[in-house]
Formats: sequence, C-alpha cells, structure tokens
Amino acid sequence: MRRALHVAATPGVPTGPNPRVGCVLLSPDGTKVAEGFHRGAGHPHAEVEALAALDGSAQGLTAVVTLEPCNHTGRTGPCTQALLEAGVDRVVFAQPDTSVEAAGGAATLRAAGVDVVGGLLAADARALNRAWTLAADRRRPFVTWKFATSLDGRSAAADGTSRWVSNEAARRDTHRLRAACDVVLAGTGTVLVDDPRLTVRDETDVALPRDHQPLRAVMGLRDLPGGRRVLDDAAETVQLRTRDPQEALSKLFDRGSRHVFLEGGPHLAAAFLRAGLVDEVVAYVAPMLLGDGTHAVEDLPISTIAEAARFDVEDVEVLGQGPDRNVRLTMTPRPRGVGTHEGEG
Repeated sequence: MRRALHVAATPGVPTGPNPRVGCVLLSPDGTKVAEGFHRGAGHPHAEVEALAALDGSAQGLTAVVTLEPCNHTGRTGPCTQALLEAGVDRVVFAQPDTSVEAAGGAATLRAAGVDVVGGLLAADARALNRAWTLAADRRRPFVTWKFATSLDGRSAAADGTSRWVSNEAARRDTHRLRAACDVVLAGTGTVLVDDPRLTVRDETDVALPRDHQPLRAVMGLRDLPGGRRVLDDAAETVQLRTRDPQEALSKLFDRGSRHVFLEGGPHLAAAFLRAGLVDEVVAYVAPMLLGDGTHAVEDLPISTIAEAARFDVEDVEVLGQGPDRNVRLTMTPRPRGVGTHEGEG
C-alpha cells in the first residue's frame, strides 16, 4: 500500500474534481507485477492504468488501491467492472469512497465473489487527498483562506495602498498554492478596487497556459465593468451572484470544484469565517506596522477572549532574504472551546 500511495502522489497531476489514486497489482506470492496512477479528469483510473501495464493475465492477482474502486460510469467506466472482467481475485484498498456518485465499489466486488479488505493506511490516503476527502464528505469544496498582513493585522495602508504588504518570495509562494487548487475566489469589491488577475504565474510573472489555470470565481451582486483583468482570456472566469458563502460553494461544487483558494478582502473573509466555512488559513506576515489601515478581516462576533477564534499552527516558514523576510503561517481552525487555557495572572 505504501508503494500505491507513492505512485498516487506522482508530481504533475492536474487539480480538478478527481482524487489522486494509485494501484499496484501483486502476484499470489506478493510480487509486484504492474502499477498505475490516475493522471487527472478524463484519463483512465489507476486500476485501469495498472491493468493496461500488465504483461499477461490478471487472473488470481491482488489489486492494492489507495481508494475504494469506483462504482459508477462518468468520463470513464467503473473500476469495479474492469477488475471483475480482468479476473482479479482480491482487492485491498485504503480509503473508502464516500462520494455519492462513486461509492459502493467494495459491496459490488464482494457480491461478485472477490475478497475485499478495506481501511489499510486509510489515514495516509485521506491526507493525500485532504481537500477531495472533505469535499466528498461535506458536499462542498475545501476552503483555504490566504491573506497577507502587517504585524498589526492590516492588509492595506490607510490610503488604500496594499502593494506590497508581502514580499516577492511570499508572492511566488502564493502562486504555488494557487496552482494546487481548482478555484481562486475573490469578491467583487476586491476585483473593482485592486483589479487582480487571479492567475497562476511563473517567476517572471508570466501566466501559465490556460489549461494549467484554476477557475477564477468572483462572488457578489455588482456587475463587473469591461476591462477588468479577471475577464481576460488567461483563464476561465465565473461570476457567482450571491453574498452567501454556502450558496457560492454549492455552485462551485456542482461545477466539479473541490478546493477553493479564497483571496477576497476582509469583508468576504469575515463572511466565510462567520459561516464556519474556512478549512485552512495561510497567513503571510510582514515585518511592518501600518497603523490606521485596513483590517485583514472585518469584525467578527467576538466580544471576549473566551470567544476567540483559535487556530492550530501546522507549519511555519520564513520566506525571502534580508530584513524584509516574511513568515508564512499555515493553520487549521480549532473547534470552539477546544484547547483553550487562560492564565490566572
């Protein structure tokens, strides 16, 4: 299974509605005879890739798969049927498939007489597909909220200028994170004021090809005037005419989106936080004070320290060189009331 997980994590697989999956085929004596991985939406699934790489019959083989074989027909046929037709005797999978569309593969295989074992290294498989897993479980995309802030929690100066709160290394890092998502989401206010491109760009600030770009989504009721950069042909753009974060995520989920990179301003960030719809926070902290500037997030319904929204720090990294280095904090929201200890001083 560890080999299957390694194969599933092969670099270069594009983001999209499908999870990363690896499959290893074993002979009766446990020898690896073939392997495959899913290369993205529209490509054969990992089980089919492994079967295609097999030199000989699959009769009597064991398929070790990181995700329960799918049980539906989409752009490709059901993996359960492919395994049954090939004559595989045993299937061992890590993570159950909880998606409404594809669940039930293990039951189908067992009903056909295949020996099926599930749950091996399931936590590792879930970690590999953390965004897709949450999306499958909750029927809405995983949300990463990214923002840049000064030491005093400001995202812009009092006159509205915000270029550049973060340094060049942090901005390059933002493009790396955008590329790992399938939607970049901002509000109409941010688009009207800042005119961002919301694209993934290389180190020379040139946009990657259109087929490597996440969807650009603009949320809000106001019309966007022509000439805004999010309306160019560098990437697809959709306008979500709603102020309700849950409705926006539902619309994106229905389009096949599973990981949203939230780059809206303080108003949009507060709306998602109030709705409990932020799953990860990436904060770039710059060594500066901006005084009476724009807050990184608008007011939240918090009036006392006991009501504070708290986060667990998952990673800390210093970005850049010299005195203007930034610190990137990657955090996950902590459930209210968990792990709160106040001193008595």
